[in-house]
Amino acid sequence: MNTTWSEHVQGINTLYMSRKLRFDDMFFDQYDKNFGLDREKDLRILEIGCGPGALAEALKRWYPKAQITAVDRDSVFVEYASAHINGVEFIEGDATKLPFEDNTFDVTISNTVQEHVEPEAFWGEQLRVLKSGGICLCLSARRGIYSSAHCIEETREEKAFWEKAKSWQEVNETYQVCQYPMTEAEIPISMEQNGFEAVTTGYAVINLTPDAPKYPAEMAEAMIEAQRQTSIEAVISAELPGAEKVIDIINSKYDERLRLYRNGFKQWDTSVSVTMIIRGIKTTDPMNEG
Repeated sequence: MNTTWSEHVQGINTLYMSRKLRFDDMFFDQYDKNFGLDREKDLRILEIGCGPGALAEALKRWYPKAQITAVDRDSVFVEYASAHINGVEFIEGDATKLPFEDNTFDVTISNTVQEHVEPEAFWGEQLRVLKSGGICLCLSARRGIYSSAHCIEETREEKAFWEKAKSWQEVNETYQVCQYPMTEAEIPISMEQNGFEAVTTGYAVINLTPDAPKYPAEMAEAMIEAQRQTSIEAVISAELPGAEKVIDIINSKYDERLRLYRNGFKQWDTSVSVTMIIRGIKTTDPMNEG
């Protein structure tokens, strides 16, 4: 079993809860206009690096006629997604050696995967498994906005705990995380250099502000809970003494944030994510050129 990512980088709750919010149906139009997919077609869609399955789950809702397959190299993610999400086939596999035949899919899609995989292999495998005319969609997280509520700001105890932890740079080097970062200009260039044509770019801006009146209470509280779980799983993954005490502090803070929300005391804390969507087309089959 490969559990490196789920145990040491990002846990199930961190990925599933945050992505479920970002891929909520209220944001579908932003993604749809950049995806350019026909909802009436019986598409075969492959998600690469699916994690615990939030995007694949959304794709099944958004494109109900499509056959969705999702692959991830982390066994825990695949097991979780398979047990909790219906109508999607989840498979354990590597983005650099996809376990599929040539010319199999109409669409490939990935979310925050490109920066972790060597470019030639990342694009090359997608080009291989796509049919002629197939669409490659690469979703890449860009710098967003984050503003915390006062009641959930980091305490002295938390700061002392994190001073003992490995830096993110050390974690990234240890587990080969984000070894191939690219700018907004470099990603589409890389896609073109590796065989895709008609490349376009667009952006989805997802505003998660619990106190905004447009969000129903269930979704607003889910935003708060997603932040809670992200904080808790980060502490667990640090593998340091004193984690239980810090988790108690985190729970106390987020309990207070929920109390304030439920009693109408607005904090206006916010998390605005910016997702770049790069779209390219496989116009020819490299195996049959010439």
